[in-house]
Amino acid sequence: MSVVAQSTRGWVLDARSLIDEGYSPCTRRKGETNTHLTCFFKKQCFHISKSHYRETVSAAAEGGDTELLQKDDKPTKKRKRKRSELNQGEIDSLAFHEKIRSVVLEGTKSLVDSARSLGYLKGETLTEEDKKEEEELLPSQDCSLAALCEMAKELPLVDDEEQEDEEQEERAQSLLGEDGSCTSHLDLFSLVTENRADGAAVVTLMGEEYVIPPRSAFLLSDFTRIQPLVHYGRRFELIVMDPPWENKSVKRSRRYSSLPSSQLRRLPVPLLASPNCLVVTWVTNRPSHLRYICDELYPHWGVEVVAEWFWVKVTTSGQFVFPLDSQHKKPYEVLVIGRYRTSATDSSRLKTLHFSMFRIS
Repeated sequence: MSVVAQSTRGWVLDARSLIDEGYSPCTRRKGETNTHLTCFFKKQCFHISKSHYRETVSAAAEGGDTELLQKDDKPTKKRKRKRSELNQGEIDSLAFHEKIRSVVLEGTKSLVDSARSLGYLKGETLTEEDKKEEEELLPSQDCSLAALCEMAKELPLVDDEEQEDEEQEERAQSLLGEDGSCTSHLDLFSLVTENRADGAAVVTLMGEEYVIPPRSAFLLSDFTRIQPLVHYGRRFELIVMDPPWENKSVKRSRRYSSLPSSQLRRLPVPLLASPNCLVVTWVTNRPSHLRYICDELYPHWGVEVVAEWFWVKVTTSGQFVFPLDSQHKKPYEVLVIGRYRTSATDSSRLKTLHFSMFRIS
């Protein structure tokens, strides 16, 4: 169970134990033999022992504020930043933060105290062996399958009549053959691929090994080419979305491609959702995105907003991973939870403020 503590404020979750549980048991096919494995995520992926705090000192010198780095940073030249007026987006963000600040602060303290009373969040440290492995924590190469998603955008669009003819023949394909080996000649773009086994499976796709969870299915594609999922013949009780929201940081770093908010309306949620399906969307700390979901996107889909949760990231000792009042990065994000109802309207929307907290172990 991932919930290690709970109260009226929310929950403290151990994400790693929940994920690991989903990948056990696990099987790898080599030649004619099935090998049973124990698969789990490296502890270091979830281990944050120090907060990303910066000590700041305001100086009344002409030309702007002066910022000093952390105590343990090497001495460096002070940087002077010019004062600038806040734009409307920054003003809105500040107002939103002030509105929910006490909820986050008081809720976090309550939940951290509850977790500590049960033996969690007491500053767990890595062993020397863990620290040695930390240097080889993540693979340096890019994921080949993720890169192929860009190729899906170049595939021709399939109209409904053509799709209906195709779906009469085949809607999905099995990832594994009867002998447990990976099926050859998989069509990852045009068909939903299923792992129908009761255990996770290690398979080789495009020359790389992947662990596929049990009783799961996936479509390797771009959201503009989502017809195979629509015609899959199944409705879902839970739909979770983490859109690549537009923001200045991502634009500058070019870590990934962002998506204009208006494009989300193209997602066929009503065709994928079962009655009373829960629809959950992650939102960055930008009030305009939150308003768009609540006032435009969810009503467009027939989804009624029922709750707004806060995912708060803390260290192994229960501290915020970033300063609560940081102007650049906040230690929390918002999840907007809605329920699919064909008759949902703005006037009948129920907004309940809940508090959710994620434990980084």
